[in-house]
This record gives sequence, structure tokens and C-alpha cells, in this order.
Amino acid sequence: MDTAAPASSLWAATARPAPETPPLIGERRADVAVVGAGYTGLSAAIHLARAGTDVVVLEARQPGFGASGRNHGQVIPTLGAHGPDDLVRRLGPEKGERMNDWIAGTADLVFGLIEEFDIDCDALQVGWLMPVDSPARQAYVEGRHDQWAARGAQVRMLDRRETAEMVGSTAYYGAWLHERGGNIHPLSYTHGLARAALASGAAVHGETPATRLLPRRGGGWRVETPAGAVEAEAVILATNAYSDALYPGIKESVVPFRLFLGATRPLSDNVRKSVLPGRQSLSDSRGVLWPFRYDRDGRLVTGGDHVLPLFSREQSSRAVIERIRHNFPQVGNVEVEYVWDGKVAMTMDRMPRYLEPAPGLFAGLGYNGRGIALATAMGKLLAERVRGLDEAEMPIAKQKPGGVPLHGLAVPLARLALIPYFLRDFRAAFSREKRS
Repeated sequence: MDTAAPASSLWAATARPAPETPPLIGERRADVAVVGAGYTGLSAAIHLARAGTDVVVLEARQPGFGASGRNHGQVIPTLGAHGPDDLVRRLGPEKGERMNDWIAGTADLVFGLIEEFDIDCDALQVGWLMPVDSPARQAYVEGRHDQWAARGAQVRMLDRRETAEMVGSTAYYGAWLHERGGNIHPLSYTHGLARAALASGAAVHGETPATRLLPRRGGGWRVETPAGAVEAEAVILATNAYSDALYPGIKESVVPFRLFLGATRPLSDNVRKSVLPGRQSLSDSRGVLWPFRYDRDGRLVTGGDHVLPLFSREQSSRAVIERIRHNFPQVGNVEVEYVWDGKVAMTMDRMPRYLEPAPGLFAGLGYNGRGIALATAMGKLLAERVRGLDEAEMPIAKQKPGGVPLHGLAVPLARLALIPYFLRDFRAAFSREKRS
């Protein structure tokens, strides 16, 4: 089975039912049209609708079809490539700390929505870990912990013994723990957001791709679909890694990078007592992604990158087995039950994007592997901006669309760019073995 097919995904096989989201037939007016029913679009719809705004969501397939239903399910209230001090250096003290405050609250927003709308998505706010995979990265991990700790975040630095107890592996030299992080069933969460948007008064239409976006004479926009159209004063584009040519420059703002995920068959109770017994999720300090977590039935889920995504099912199955054997030899023989992939939207500077390419047109995208927390928060932020939040109060600086040169070559070039990360990880592993 094609790993891009929804049926290949663990999350599609185990998700709570989606609400009815029939296609749009005919024309209608609204205050705001949202294109894309993932985390960004549905969060925006919820926050707009419960403020009394008439909002219509248009989704080309079904809510959660894209990255929102395919990711690893980790809720991480940090950026991947930049620590708090980095943002202050890049943006200045005021804007940098405003963005740090915004990032710090992203996981709590996710779990708050889950509680408020009683979303059944296996939510566990039990913490997120970044373990140290080699002594060479100890200072990097400690620096991230120290920067967040200085800002009052609920974080802890774990020594090697504490890490081994929490992770169930002696492969790591320590870790930093963010206690506000956690994990969810990503597709069930998206289905729950769709239900919450409907309950709040929004209209959500699946199987309704936006085919044309036209400015209206006198202001506002017209979004055309195969069987209808929406005329609205404002439009939010929330298509992220699955963006197309609906509006110039949007898809050129990110690199849609394909990640692979795999899940074992459910592990025994005895094994689960020794591997991530607290059910935290983790992404270690390697340059190439090594994440681990359980699903609700005790499957161990991991994934990552391939330089050449050929024979992706076979490659990913081998990678799942090899990574588990490396980190958790007590698991024994591993049988892979699910292998799937999805696109993550990467940006050149590894910063999320907030765009206003024309009056009344807004977009949020480019979460660089932190999409559950950041995209949910971006949706809320875009809703506030549409309703009149001053641009000066935004925690993210507005940018122009585009910015990825040679966009047509961006995906293969990005895959080649993985090679230095693999080499650095190899050198780090070699130095680790020499010190052991």
C-alpha cells in the first residue's frame, strides 16, 4: 500500500469518527472564509465563531487529511531550531520575548481546547523529553533547558540515571523535560476540532477544494469551489504543506518535506513497564529526527527522514526496527504494523510564517515539525488579527509570501541537505562509543 494513502496510517485506522462535513453546494456569504481544515484553519474557525463571526471552512478532502492527521502526535511548546535567546537576538528584546511568551502557551492552548470541548483524542499532558544522544550535544540540550527555565517554564534537567528511568533506555546521557508538553491522537484531535467548530457555529465543508480566489470589487474576496462559492470580507489560507497555486507565493513560502512514520504491533504489558513507563513522548537531540511515543493501545510509534525516499515502506519498516533495537533492546523482536508518511512544512529560517499578502487575506504556515501546538495557536492568533488585533501586538512579524528560491528544486535539495545531519549524527555516535 502507498504510504501516502490514508489507509496506511495508524491514525486513520484508530481515529474517533469524524463529523459530517458535506460539500458546499451553491453560493453563500460569510464574514470569513477559511481554506483548509487542519489545526490552523479549525482553530481559527472556533475562535472566530464563538466570538460571533460568521465563518465557513472549505477543505479539499476531509478534516485532518493532510499533516494534521499524519504527524507523530507530539505536543511541543518550543520551536525546533531556535531557543528563546535566539528569538531575542533575531527580533529584539520586546518582540522576541513576546514570541517566547506566545510559544510557551501553545501546548496549554491545545490541552485547554481538548478539555473545553471534551475532545476524545487520547490526550496526555505528561511531558515532552529531549534526551542527549551524545556527549557532544550535552551543552546544547542544557542551554535549551536553561533558557526556558530562566523564563519560568515548567522544565527540568534530568541526569543520566533519571533519564534512563523515565525513558527506559541507557542510550542517553541526560535529557531536558518540558512538563507542559505531551501527546495526542492527531487525527482524533482534528476531528474533535471540526466538531467544536460546528458546535461553535461555523460551517465546515469537506470535499470542497478552493479552485479560485478572486478579489471582489469594493473589497472582500470570492472563493470559488467546484459546486459553489463563498463571498467573504476576509479569507484565511490554512493549507500549510499542502498549499497549491491558489494565491501567488503561498506555497513558495515553505518546503513541503516528506516524513515517514511507523508503528509496531501493541507491546506487552511487561515491556511497556520498562519503555517510556510514564508515556511521555520524546524527540532526541540528533540532527535527524528520532521520535518515540505510544499510542493508546501500546504500539510504539517512531519515524524520521530518508535522503532517498525510494521503497519508502521497506526503508521505514527497517528504520523502525533498527531504532527500537538501538534504544530499547528489551523489546526484543519487533513487528511493524503500520507505515505511512505526510508532509511537514519547513521554512528556510525554521521560523513559522504569518502572512498578509493583500487586504483581508491572511495566512499562517511553516511550523517546522511543531505543528500541533504552533498551528493551533496560529489559528487563534489569525482569528484575533481578523477581528482587529493591532499588527504591532502580533507575536510574529508579518512577512511577504515566497522566500524559497528555486522552489521547484526545493524538495530534492532539502533531502540532499539531510546528508550533513546524518554525517554529524554518525560522528557523534562514534565519539559516544569512544567515550563509553
